[in-house]
Amino acid sequence: MESKRIGFVSFRFAGTDGVSLESAKWAEVLERNGHSCFYLAGELDTPAERSLLVEHAHYKHPEIKELTALAFGGNLRSGKLSDAIHAFQALFKRRLYDFIDQFRLDLLVSENLLTIPLNLPFAAALSEVIAETGMPVIAHHHDFFWERKRFLTNCVWDYLNSVYPPSFPSIHHVVINSSARNQLALRRGLGSTLIPNVMKYESPPAPPDEYARDVRTSLGIGADEYLFLQPTRVIQRKGIEHSIELVARLGRLGVKGVLVISHASGDEGNEYERRVREYAELLGIRALFVSDIIANQRGLTSDGRKIYTLQDIYRHADLVTYPSLFEGFGNAFLEAIYFRRPILVNNYSIYSYDIRPLGFDVVEMDEFLSERTIETVRELLLDDSRVSRMTEKNYELALRHYSFGILETKLSHLFTNIWGRSGTFSAP
Repeated sequence: MESKRIGFVSFRFAGTDGVSLESAKWAEVLERNGHSCFYLAGELDTPAERSLLVEHAHYKHPEIKELTALAFGGNLRSGKLSDAIHAFQALFKRRLYDFIDQFRLDLLVSENLLTIPLNLPFAAALSEVIAETGMPVIAHHHDFFWERKRFLTNCVWDYLNSVYPPSFPSIHHVVINSSARNQLALRRGLGSTLIPNVMKYESPPAPPDEYARDVRTSLGIGADEYLFLQPTRVIQRKGIEHSIELVARLGRLGVKGVLVISHASGDEGNEYERRVREYAELLGIRALFVSDIIANQRGLTSDGRKIYTLQDIYRHADLVTYPSLFEGFGNAFLEAIYFRRPILVNNYSIYSYDIRPLGFDVVEMDEFLSERTIETVRELLLDDSRVSRMTEKNYELALRHYSFGILETKLSHLFTNIWGRSGTFSAP
């Protein structure tokens, strides 16, 4: 297929959030097939020569945060808010045209920008640019606004109904689970392509190297303690109370453990994190919040401590805890399988519909931790051969259903829909 110049657009392409990670996987597959990728966002760790930084694009920019708070604060919309949306929309529109012209783009990929209303004027500007240019766009939707309770009280329904997502002939909608595909059709009358999140199962992870050998020591985890990894942000829908309860109840059975929580709270405030800290203290377990020493790249903190990647931590985990109440897909599930770690999963809806039927071997819970679930985890931790069998089975299933090869095939079909059959992607 003829090489294309593809522009990724979002709030940020940096760090270990799910959208940034999946965008990087898409870009890797696209570039392996001869295409060139470029980036516009409010925070970037992408190559500078292929990036355009627009600071107001980040949902954490103070002015954008203030605007979002007014939009979803439950009050009537003021003229001041409308004027601010219009002013920022004009700014973003100019920068989007600069991005398209500077890098001579053939296609835009919107990563969650037209999906969740964390930056209203940015999404409105992109929608207007699409309407004016007819440019082909892949709108990659990770989690829709109607899936988040905090966005349902607002004074901007006109924007939500027209922009999240918009309907233009040149937009090709992509969702990450079957429920989102059904809801997008029901609510917007829009068809979509289902492309699940993926991992590069074609290339198994290397064993821990010298740099990462001291992870447990660095975290203060003793040789007689298990490392339970909660590889998520600290937000309410992750159900982290269940992970705390698990560690506490195993402790009463003589299984000592430490809960390691990898990410910060992100865009949803710190109140839930305070609740989690207090709950861990109440149940008397050690919960380590280590987002300050986990990054995309290794290095040192300002006070000289080692910075590890999340992959470094996974390699030392004895069990991954994933008791989420809701997920758009489940990156942590795929990561645990990639690093051949056993996993405890709450039977959340997308797991139940899209993942569970494939036959993965995991410890499951249904909204609460039963005595049987606790006992199953205890038995698993004491049986290395059982862990080996289940993780190998899971890896083979994931290779079949959630590999880069699957992503490559799906993107090839999308490109054929956009430009016709002028060739295929290379074999994975």
